[in-house]
Amino acid sequence: MDYRLAIENAPETVPAGTCLMLLHTSTGETDRLDTDFFKTDTDHLFILSTRTTAREVKQKLDHYDVDASKAVILDTLSIERGYSRRSSSNVRYVPSPEDLDGMIDAIRTFFETHDGKLRISIDSVTEMAYYADEERTREAVEQIVDLIDTHDAVGLFHVARAVHSQDVLDGYRELFDGIIDLHGDGTVSCEF
Repeated sequence: MDYRLAIENAPETVPAGTCLMLLHTSTGETDRLDTDFFKTDTDHLFILSTRTTAREVKQKLDHYDVDASKAVILDTLSIERGYSRRSSSNVRYVPSPEDLDGMIDAIRTFFETHDGKLRISIDSVTEMAYYADEERTREAVEQIVDLIDTHDAVGLFHVARAVHSQDVLDGYRELFDGIIDLHGDGTVSCEF
């Protein structure tokens, strides 16, 4: 099974099990690529957000005209920040953005309860490392990559270039099948 990609300078399709690193300098520009990734060839999508709340993710999906009924959003911020939460069939919560085990369990549950073409966005690996630490985050990313491969899905992992050391970035590059490099001027280059 192949998945179409609607990302400039990327291959037209990638095989199931593909994991991509979205390397960026500014989070402001990532929304466009993230939502283009969602809109194409998708039955269900899972958004793990360590950067914004579920309400903000829904606003992003609406703004970019992504069908939110296909989405399951994992909100890692609202409980810790004391925000009101409205549980629904497509919004899940973990107690804090350092609860990596809870995040992995939620992804596993998503795969066990959905079928078809499945996409996952991890927004962001950088924030996961900020709240947990680099080592635990690396282990969690490895587990998520394995789940994506096992369940014939595709994944997009956000990583901020300026925050991590070059050694950490090089280590992440080894985990992914492709790198989507979003430059500061908004241009995109890809390496597969």
